[in-house]
Amino acid sequence: MTILKRNGNLQSKVPHLFDDLFNRDILNWGLSNYSDTNTTIPAANIKETADNYEVQVAAPGMTKNDFNVELDGNTLTISSEKQSENESNQDFRYTAKEFSYQSFSRTFTLQKEVVDTEKIKATYENGILNLTIPKKEEARQKGPKRIEIS
Repeated sequence: MTILKRNGNLQSKVPHLFDDLFNRDILNWGLSNYSDTNTTIPAANIKETADNYEVQVAAPGMTKNDFNVELDGNTLTISSEKQSENESNQDFRYTAKEFSYQSFSRTFTLQKEVVDTEKIKATYENGILNLTIPKKEEARQKGPKRIEIS
């Protein structure tokens, strides 16, 4: 967290206005894709088909080992913690060293009477974590049924 003292004149506010404008993710400008700490939370798409719910989480630059997908009762949690460190093998004193640490957690509530929690599958490909959550047989959409009139 940076603490800055800003004077009340317009000249001191204008450069900060531009800093705020250009340091923000333009694609997420009006979206609530920020956590309380102003870090981005991966966006998720949820699609319903006749047989499944499909959840897609955008998380480029990660590997499948970076994720933890856990089902606890009817709560499905997708989380990740990734820490990287730029290090050199040379023997010298650091004047600057940069660390990178990312983490997120998304939680979804499943309807136990609708989904088959024993058959949930997850894959990670091309920066997208895909979860397939099958519906129970009785909850699947059936085709139209013709009702005879007597």
